[in-house]
Amino acid sequence: MAESPEISTPEPLAASTPWPTTAEVRAGATAMVLLLAAICLAACATDDAAQRFPLSYSGPAEQMITVVADRHGASTATFSTWDRTEGRWQLAHGPISAHVGEAGIGSATEGSTRTPAGIWPLTEAFGNETIDSVRLPYRRLDSWDWWVSDTASASYNTHYRCTPGTCPFDERAGENLTAAGPAYDNAVVIDYNRSPAVPGAGSAFFLHNSSGGPTAGCVAIPASDLRTVLRWLDPARHPAIALVE
Repeated sequence: MAESPEISTPEPLAASTPWPTTAEVRAGATAMVLLLAAICLAACATDDAAQRFPLSYSGPAEQMITVVADRHGASTATFSTWDRTEGRWQLAHGPISAHVGEAGIGSATEGSTRTPAGIWPLTEAFGNETIDSVRLPYRRLDSWDWWVSDTASASYNTHYRCTPGTCPFDERAGENLTAAGPAYDNAVVIDYNRSPAVPGAGSAFFLHNSSGGPTAGCVAIPASDLRTVLRWLDPARHPAIALVE
């Protein structure tokens, strides 16, 4: 006959921390609910802020780009585009991060590396590359295309065409637009200091492709975003850009 197996007696359980009381469980659950609610409210508030038009405006523009500096003197900003329909502004694209002048957004002068604060029309565009479905007047660049920054020139802060070496202004104080390379594959002119152009108040401010860092005063965003914005801009809706400190 087989022997009966030995049956071991289990060791007694060691003393452990007492189970929490009903009141303690309820208090913990309440604290968790309050924490989750606070996180949700913060997320909702952030989302609501992103959807809210960030300035007071009553002018003629029905399309607006807003570029709001991340802080005073910052060379980074929040970029969004907006449509005004029946008096109400609605977000069209963004928000995305943008680069602005190395000295931030503020009062601009020639050579200040500051992006000019204010609201400025957007009336024309240009680029090294062609782009379809653009409604703004668009100029395809070649080596004759310049932007004049010579403060002594009657053509200050205007586009000018001339063969390099023959221009009637100081070419060292001008910008040969094709020489900028991919940054100007597509660009929109910001109409700051143009009608009339005040010598020394600043020139050559554009919305262009980002090179990954601060600019000399322009606004720069990723190329894919800029192409979307270019196709969205409609001169019949009087587009403008608001540069906010």
